[in-house]
Amino acid sequence: MRPTYETRPTIHTVARAAGVSISSVSRALNGQTSNSEMVERVKAVALTLGYAPNALAQSFKHQHLDQIAFAVEDIGNPAYLAMVRAIEPVLQQAGIRLLLHSTGASVHAEIELLRSLSRRYVDGLILSPIRVTDELVHELASASTPVVVVGTIPGESPVDNVRVDSKAGAALAVHHLAAQGCRRIGFLNGPVDTTPGNSRLAGYQAGLEEAGLVFDQSLLETSASFHFDEGLIAAKSLLDHQKVDGILGANDALAVSAIHQLGTRGLTAGRDVRVVGMDDGELASISLPRLTSVNLGAAQRGTIAAQLLLDRLRGEAGPPRLREVVPFLTVRESSQ
Repeated sequence: MRPTYETRPTIHTVARAAGVSISSVSRALNGQTSNSEMVERVKAVALTLGYAPNALAQSFKHQHLDQIAFAVEDIGNPAYLAMVRAIEPVLQQAGIRLLLHSTGASVHAEIELLRSLSRRYVDGLILSPIRVTDELVHELASASTPVVVVGTIPGESPVDNVRVDSKAGAALAVHHLAAQGCRRIGFLNGPVDTTPGNSRLAGYQAGLEEAGLVFDQSLLETSASFHFDEGLIAAKSLLDHQKVDGILGANDALAVSAIHQLGTRGLTAGRDVRVVGMDDGELASISLPRLTSVNLGAAQRGTIAAQLLLDRLRGEAGPPRLREVVPFLTVRESSQ
């Protein structure tokens, strides 16, 4: 059963119920339109829903802070750093500063962050959650400033969204390993209660099926996180208990942990066991051997998210927009 929450009507709620744009609701409630019929309809809907404009938001109505926030699980993750480097120049060109938040993958922290937007310390937020709950979606709908989500969220979510098909990316990696002759392909995944962990597991399984290989649960090892240190533990467990000729890491950090553990056994990635990662960030280029990786368009997603948010800050109305980035494989020495 889906949980229920106290309803806090917003201007978005009124606009949907009245069948008009957000800007029309604003003009109607502030006496800035001569369309009396629309004014009456909007006021009637607002009264029925119990909507009242937030006083603090009204006081900031014509004030821009010229700064936005970017919130991620771990700002030290190379994929998020790539996003930051892509977001900053877009904002700088518009004269806007960027504030960074690390949430530690805590949904509670992300919800509190969304609620804090009512204090207007930023003009908008780019959020990249790795766990999405009903409560988080509810808070997205109630956000008092524009929000863009980078990552997969439910289709009915009322915010702009930039995503990549991680399932297709993981399947692409498995196809490559199978084409290289691998028949026992191990998978180092992160927590499966996360969006990337769940989608990449689904892609791994789909890729095996499409390659005519049977899914073997014993070849799946789940790390406590997507970080290198926990990846070392998971990779050691996989290699201690299974003989594999290929390994897919759910991100580059987990794949590099596999390369490291192979090295402690006198084995070389590419020559003895083929290894592929996901993200295709800086880590893939500096690992030894260099890592074959699925490019998930981190920089591209960051650029798109910044542009979508700027559109909203400049007053662009309309329904939530979805932008999708297509993954592709960059082949390097670790799988050749």
